[in-house]
Amino acid sequence: MPTTITVAPSQGPQLLLQPVQPQDSFDHFFWTYTEEPHKSRRQAIVKAHPQVTKLCGYEPLTKYIVLAVVTLQILCAVWLRHSPLLSARFLLTSYIIGATANQNLFLAIHEISHNLAFKSPKANRLFSVFANLPIGLPYSASFRPYHLMHHKSLGVDGLDTDLPTSLEAFFLDSLLGKAFFCTFQILFYAIRPMMVYRLPLTSLHLFNVVAQLAFDALLMHYIGASALAYLITSSFFAGSLHPCAGHFIAEHYVFGQQTPSTRTISNELLVPETYSYYGPLNLLTYNVGMHNEHHDFPAIPWSRLPLLHETAKDFYIDLPHHTSWVLVIWQFIWDKEVGLWCRVKRETGGKRAGCGKSRQ
Repeated sequence: MPTTITVAPSQGPQLLLQPVQPQDSFDHFFWTYTEEPHKSRRQAIVKAHPQVTKLCGYEPLTKYIVLAVVTLQILCAVWLRHSPLLSARFLLTSYIIGATANQNLFLAIHEISHNLAFKSPKANRLFSVFANLPIGLPYSASFRPYHLMHHKSLGVDGLDTDLPTSLEAFFLDSLLGKAFFCTFQILFYAIRPMMVYRLPLTSLHLFNVVAQLAFDALLMHYIGASALAYLITSSFFAGSLHPCAGHFIAEHYVFGQQTPSTRTISNELLVPETYSYYGPLNLLTYNVGMHNEHHDFPAIPWSRLPLLHETAKDFYIDLPHHTSWVLVIWQFIWDKEVGLWCRVKRETGGKRAGCGKSRQ
């Protein structure tokens, strides 16, 4: 049965479970009719710690890290140009170095989508296309509007494309189904947005596609097909069963707070909508693990999120968080009480990219 979630009065918004009638017989998402929690917490933090607003702004270091990682991936592609695709050297390099590097680039594009690499919005758009090159397939131009929608319409059904669809949750609601999802989740994240709603094409989309195809063609012509295969394989591993890929699931799936039996009981179980992670893999991923902090203040770059956390620790210290992305993947697959249904959804709020009307 779907569950409605309401806000409990506290220093920050928290979600409470109460039973409601199902909209669909197979719908088991956590439905709420409240606003997302980050806006009100941001307002409370700014009131309590007004100095945090000074942390906003772009991070000049980002462009140098991106340049280094792009260079690393091209060098690895050259090194593997004569390696068989199924050789241990090719696969291990793709998984250990390539997947980590491309996950880093995924999250660089995430940072850049918030205009946090340069002061100029145009420079950020163009640089995201450059960061996209070692990924092998064009996606940076589409990622930005879909991702900003995720922030503006967190959990809104039909707008937040980070949410699994009911069909995904229904057909993958098993151990093997969840293992399949975790193995191929990069494909779900790539295809799902277009199935939910389509963006209007722009000149930036065209530039992204042309630049990527030109880079891939030059790579194949001067280095060989194995070089391009290395980059695409790295991207696949980056969104598969890889430690850094745990952040995809860790960020917004509900863990350990809810079971099927308690979904039908009116109680006061708190259900967090966003989880943070404060472990060492943040060093490789632009601190994306500090996800509550990021959603509260998306204009603060990765390098200053730890300072935000320390400054407003009174708001973050009691929030549930993950200690391991590897354990997140393991629990997601093996725990019967965790799965694709474990997401908070709401019916209203936010705007569709390219539209001017709010769904309220």
